[in-house]
Amino acid sequence: MKLLLDTQVLLWWLMTPKRLSARVAKLIASGRTQVYVSAVTSWEIEIKRALRKLKVPADLDEQLVANRFEEIPLRARHTRLLRELPSHHQDPFDRILIAQAKVEGLTLVTADANILRYPVPTIET
Repeated sequence: MKLLLDTQVLLWWLMTPKRLSARVAKLIASGRTQVYVSAVTSWEIEIKRALRKLKVPADLDEQLVANRFEEIPLRARHTRLLRELPSHHQDPFDRILIAQAKVEGLTLVTADANILRYPVPTIET
């Protein structure tokens, strides 16, 4: 299985894993699961950290490596898909994650009910 973690799920995994369902925690921890984190997630984290709206581990990059999470860059084909997405959700970061999951054939792991309305494979935390 190939998972793309949304920002909230990533931070829960790293900082408060008990907030995740047992199923999601097991999938992320499985050596058979490929787990991806978008470059857009790093962008969102840094914006919110600068605004003091978010606390993240100081060693975030090291934790991503230690967890064997793979980075997905933002590509033009991801942004082109945005025009086809219905407007269930106005969060630009989440909309890009939805597009990336769809284009790359990934299952998006999220706690956001609005994301579950999109035509992309999802797993709810």
